[in-house]
Amino acid sequence: MVEICTVGGYNEVGKNMVAVKTGDDVVLLDMGFHMQRIVDFEEEGGSKGALSVQQMIGMDAVPDDRVLASWKRQVKMIALSHAHLDHIGAVPYLASRYQAPVHGTPFTIAVLDRMMKNDALAIPNPLHPTHTGKEIPISKDVSVEFVHITHSTPQSSFIAVHTKKGVLLYGTDFKLDNHPVIGKMPDVERLKELRDEGVLALFVDSLYSKHNMKTPSEKVAREMLKDVLFGTENEGRAIVGTCFASHLARLKSFTEFGRKMGRKVVFLGRTMMKYTDAAADVGVIDLRKDVEVVGFGRDVKRKLKDIEKKGPENYLIVCSGGQGEPNAVLRRMMKQDYPFRFMNDDHVIFSNRVIPVEPNVTNRQEIERRLKEFGVRIFSDIHVSGHGGKEDIRDLITMTDPAHIIPCHGPRQLVEGTGDLAQEMGYKIGSDVHYMKNGHTLRLG
Repeated sequence: MVEICTVGGYNEVGKNMVAVKTGDDVVLLDMGFHMQRIVDFEEEGGSKGALSVQQMIGMDAVPDDRVLASWKRQVKMIALSHAHLDHIGAVPYLASRYQAPVHGTPFTIAVLDRMMKNDALAIPNPLHPTHTGKEIPISKDVSVEFVHITHSTPQSSFIAVHTKKGVLLYGTDFKLDNHPVIGKMPDVERLKELRDEGVLALFVDSLYSKHNMKTPSEKVAREMLKDVLFGTENEGRAIVGTCFASHLARLKSFTEFGRKMGRKVVFLGRTMMKYTDAAADVGVIDLRKDVEVVGFGRDVKRKLKDIEKKGPENYLIVCSGGQGEPNAVLRRMMKQDYPFRFMNDDHVIFSNRVIPVEPNVTNRQEIERRLKEFGVRIFSDIHVSGHGGKEDIRDLITMTDPAHIIPCHGPRQLVEGTGDLAQEMGYKIGSDVHYMKNGHTLRLG
């Protein structure tokens, strides 16, 4: 018998966490933040480092792992799929409740380590950078393997929990990108080998399951960005771009194109520093050789003053703030909290999409309205997603042929496109397709 407890991420987007139990062995998969809860709290002046675990659970910011009380002593590993905070952000708060090591790819562990140091947090759990393709034994009956996949941050992985009843394949987050800008193509060969071994259940990222598409490659976003930078009249104008700081491939494109334009490339923001430093530390990519990275507020202010003096037209600025966050660099530039003045015909490139929740939508609308008042040219949605669409999900199901499917990465109304697709492919809702909620348990085998 295999028992699965979906601890978090099934009533909302975020707070991702799953527990898999077989015999006397439990493996925890991800421990993520509910990002909007954290943003709201910090915008009100709070510091997450000062919160207790109970307070974090009470404000719905981390998974409520009290449902695992009876499994607590059997947890043998905490396995992290990738470096996004909705998958690793709760580790500093919850991991110490379990006497188990934390495993993830080298980049994932490097980001986690820097995040904890920046927030003056620590855990007693050993941190183990683990490369994909390696199977780690938990007991004589259970082992864990990280399988390389593509997403919007480097060294993302599926987690395969090998049991006597079959493989539990934790497939979040992913896209099937055959032309990645950084890193390798998805390890499709290994996924097909797992099919042959027998996949008991597939947890599948279903965020875009209602989109009738295959999500385009990052190579497409690179060409979109290239077209904006080289196909528009921007000589003598400031160019400011923003994207998710974890999106190293996008930052690589900004860097290469900025240098080709003859502009000095500057990254501004603490999150930019955190991810670029982590990427350099583990050998993913060292953008710092070609870019000046400025993290802390006083240094950002000093740098922008220098840019104003030397001429913004000589720089390509990439900063945090694509969601319109009040404390991010872009908004503070716009409000002139920092010494920078947007001028008529300057360019602002939003190389991300707005996460469609409040207050993101309202904040982004406000920042675009204010930029237009300055006469700024706005380029929105210069971006492709890191999440697979319906046709990526179809291919993943075909190549792994799971006995059971568990749609994940959001509540039912968001992820039920995977259930509709699975029915087309011969599965049945409630029989071998399972819609889960936070704290619910499923028994298989």
